[in-house]
Amino acid sequence: MFSKSKINEPGTPAAPSTQDTTKPSGGSPVPSQSDFKSSAPKAKPPASQLSPDLHITGNLKTTGDIQIEGTVDGDIRAHLLTVGEGATVNGECMADDVVVNGRIVGTVRGLKVRLTSTARVEGDIIHKTIAIESGAHFEGSVQRQDDPLNSGAPKSAPKQPAAPVTPNTPKV
Repeated sequence: MFSKSKINEPGTPAAPSTQDTTKPSGGSPVPSQSDFKSSAPKAKPPASQLSPDLHITGNLKTTGDIQIEGTVDGDIRAHLLTVGEGATVNGECMADDVVVNGRIVGTVRGLKVRLTSTARVEGDIIHKTIAIESGAHFEGSVQRQDDPLNSGAPKSAPKQPAAPVTPNTPKV
């Protein structure tokens, strides 16, 4: 109804526009509104899952989430570690969040550690927060630390000055 263009004024014939609105005077195309589609936030990738019939000997390390349903003989490091009800882990488990439904034989380190009613842990738990449901089986010690993930490194002896290193260059 209200417009500054003369196209819609009474008595002015509607003239076809000769200017291409998709290109500015510079010649490059102007993106249309449909080209600016809002992108949804990137979804987290699904957790890696080890099936019940899988037996792994070796260490596992991921920055993502992992769900163990089989058997792992080795250390596990992850963002979120879920040990399934029928799963067994023989080794150290370290993650921001650790949820234990199955069996772990070894040290558990996590910011948040949760032992459900079906959990069996034989080893020490080092945590920032912990929850142990009624019925969980736990043998070991529990220690609270503000940063349980970084305190896992062994304390090193005082550093001595390093000896100068000379490159091995072949004598001609």
